[in-house]
Amino acid sequence: MSVAGLGFRAQCSVASLRAALHAAQHTHSAPLTALATAADKADHPALLQLAAELQLPIIPIHQPLLVTQAATPSAHVPARYGAHSVAEAAALAAAGPAAVLRVGRCVSPDRLATAAIASTEKTQA
Repeated sequence: MSVAGLGFRAQCSVASLRAALHAAQHTHSAPLTALATAADKADHPALLQLAAELQLPIIPIHQPLLVTQAATPSAHVPARYGAHSVAEAAALAAAGPAAVLRVGRCVSPDRLATAAIASTEKTQA
């Protein structure tokens, strides 16, 4: 499972989300299985449009799970999200307990969106 976590400001556009995701995918070639973000952002029109374009489900991550993830601290993120990267935390939480952060927070050129990618490692038996 490879999940892109997305963090963004309310005024974010689908172009902002695309740019952040493109930057993250530039260094990670595995296909994505889902998009994830904070639960209170999961119905944002730009995110819904991006998910429809990519034909990927959106996994909403509730604050209690979001704040417990090992993500990069950020002075720009409100305390309700744990004051760390929403993109990284959402990706890690959605990918599951064995998830590894593959691509850390990438920021869109307009600084309105961030993306990160986490995945679970498959071990051979």
